[in-house]
Amino acid sequence: MRSAFAKVASPGRLEILHRDPTVIVDAAHNPHGATALAETLRSEFDFESIFCVLGILGEKDVRGVLKALEPVVDRLVVTKSDSPRALAVSQLFEEAVQVFGSERVYKEEDLNSAITYAMEQVTLINQVSDGVSAVVITGSVVTAGSARVILRKIGRSEEK
Repeated sequence: MRSAFAKVASPGRLEILHRDPTVIVDAAHNPHGATALAETLRSEFDFESIFCVLGILGEKDVRGVLKALEPVVDRLVVTKSDSPRALAVSQLFEEAVQVFGSERVYKEEDLNSAITYAMEQVTLINQVSDGVSAVVITGSVVTAGSARVILRKIGRSEEK
């Protein structure tokens, strides 16, 4: 039984997809999932700071997700997933500013730009800091799936 569980993988659930900087993808799409993500980040990792990329669907409890993430996320980059049901970046930005404050929230119109921005910022932080900072991408299964594709492309371009 232990051997079987040791081999289990759950793509898009606290999945480390990139190193240097560390990039974690989690499909948390509701307050319960976001709370579990936040608790795991707090208890299982020792990051100096976390840049979170968030793309969420319009019918979800956006405020609940934001409130769950706020205690562990230092900077939030809001964006839009590829889903036609995705919440508009402008709406997500307004909600996020109410929870995080304007000085901690950034917006990028597409997921690729948001991931690139967050990774660049965390790389700069890691170059001048003794601690390690990370990027966490979350908000929906669609966001997690798209992020996996984007990060695979980034990984291939770095290998060249």
